Amino acid sequence: MSTDTAIRGPQKLGPLTPLVGIWEGDTGVDLSYHNKDDETSKTSYFERATFKPIPVQENGQQTLWGLNYSMTAWRHGEEGMDPFHDEIGFLLWDKINGQVMRTVVFGRGIAIQAGSDAGPHDTVLHFNASPGDPSYGILQNKYLMERAEIKSFTSNFTIIDDDTFSYNSDLLMRLAATGGEMHHTDENTLRRVKRFHPGSEFN
Repeated sequence: MSTDTAIRGPQKLGPLTPLVGIWEGDTGVDLSYHNKDDETSKTSYFERATFKPIPVQENGQQTLWGLNYSMTAWRHGEEGMDPFHDEIGFLLWDKINGQVMRTVVFGRGIAIQAGSDAGPHDTVLHFNASPGDPSYGILQNKYLMERAEIKSFTSNFTIIDDDTFSYNSDLLMRLAATGGEMHHTDENTLRRVKRFHPGSEFN
């Protein structure tokens, strides 16, 4: 009788399967423009992320499996204070069309629908969006359109091993304060601190 350690069940979430759970990371780095100081600089941060499965979504002939998620970050030294970044949204997997999607809302008045091609066992997931794209686009409030217009969004999730993943994101922005464009970037590596399955309460 042969044993195949690659057999892992139906994997209905496709490449999103490894993300289910609660994660924490303490090596985050944010590069952004700081209005109060009129400078572009880096900020280190601690982050907590939660990914939970949602019911299957049926859009006619399209079937989507997915996760709702939240990612919240605190600057180092401010862990007991208000977070400086908070986002909520959905990660979705369309097996038939080979697409991953990230529907995300930021508390600053920004909404992004990003995505790209993906296979069921991919360990690097790409989420891309551009203003005006009818499928993978970007919306932001009027003030930000005038002061910090987003020109593109790119982000990658990389599954490193069973309990570790990293991400990076890049918002290309046109800043009124500087009269030019800049890349607002974030990156972190997170480790799973809790699994969601029937036996998890006994771990």
